[in-house]
Amino acid sequence: MKPKSRSAVIKKHFRVTIFGSARIKKGDPRYKLIYSLAKKIAAEGIDIVTGGGPGLMDAASRGHHAGRGKNYVNTIGLTIHLPKEQKQSYHLDIKKDFSRFSRRLDNFMSLSNVVVVAPGGIGTLLEFLYTLQLMQVGFTCDIPIILMGGAWKDLVRWIKNDPMKKGFLDKNDLDPVFIVNNSTDAMKIIRKARKEYQNKNKNICLNIRKYKIK
Repeated sequence: MKPKSRSAVIKKHFRVTIFGSARIKKGDPRYKLIYSLAKKIAAEGIDIVTGGGPGLMDAASRGHHAGRGKNYVNTIGLTIHLPKEQKQSYHLDIKKDFSRFSRRLDNFMSLSNVVVVAPGGIGTLLEFLYTLQLMQVGFTCDIPIILMGGAWKDLVRWIKNDPMKKGFLDKNDLDPVFIVNNSTDAMKIIRKARKEYQNKNKNICLNIRKYKIK
């Protein structure tokens, strides 16, 4: 499918951003997990946002296309130019290219109503902590951060046992963070967040309005 123009992004749409490794291949259980989750997200009429590349980003894009049926939803890819060119997913409806990671991260934050963090490396870790920090200081809305699988348990344990105990962050700073092992549990959180969004809960808002991109 030929990518649509940037103007096709509808601001009022509820969106789930999925971060994850570009190195995980088809057939890997983690690839299948993200494919399954994205398929369920599409079936409920929800947009997704990814980095638009291979690996788990491609799993999300493929799953979203497989699950959408007649729903008018978009797979949005925010791609990045790298010294070693990264292959892009072929399953993007809307694509925007970036030359700087910082600018790309800003756009992820602006578009996100829920963030899913799948297994990944340094880039995925950066995306998780950047999301958490912006929420901590009130630069973005209060949204769920869903950590998929057991890969992140040790990191969360370290945050609680070291910087949190030393007073470098408050206990409630981790309230938005949920660790889940399957797509069914992730969807329960996503559905709840969408319901609060639709009901205009005071803790839910449009990041695209609150997080001003200059």
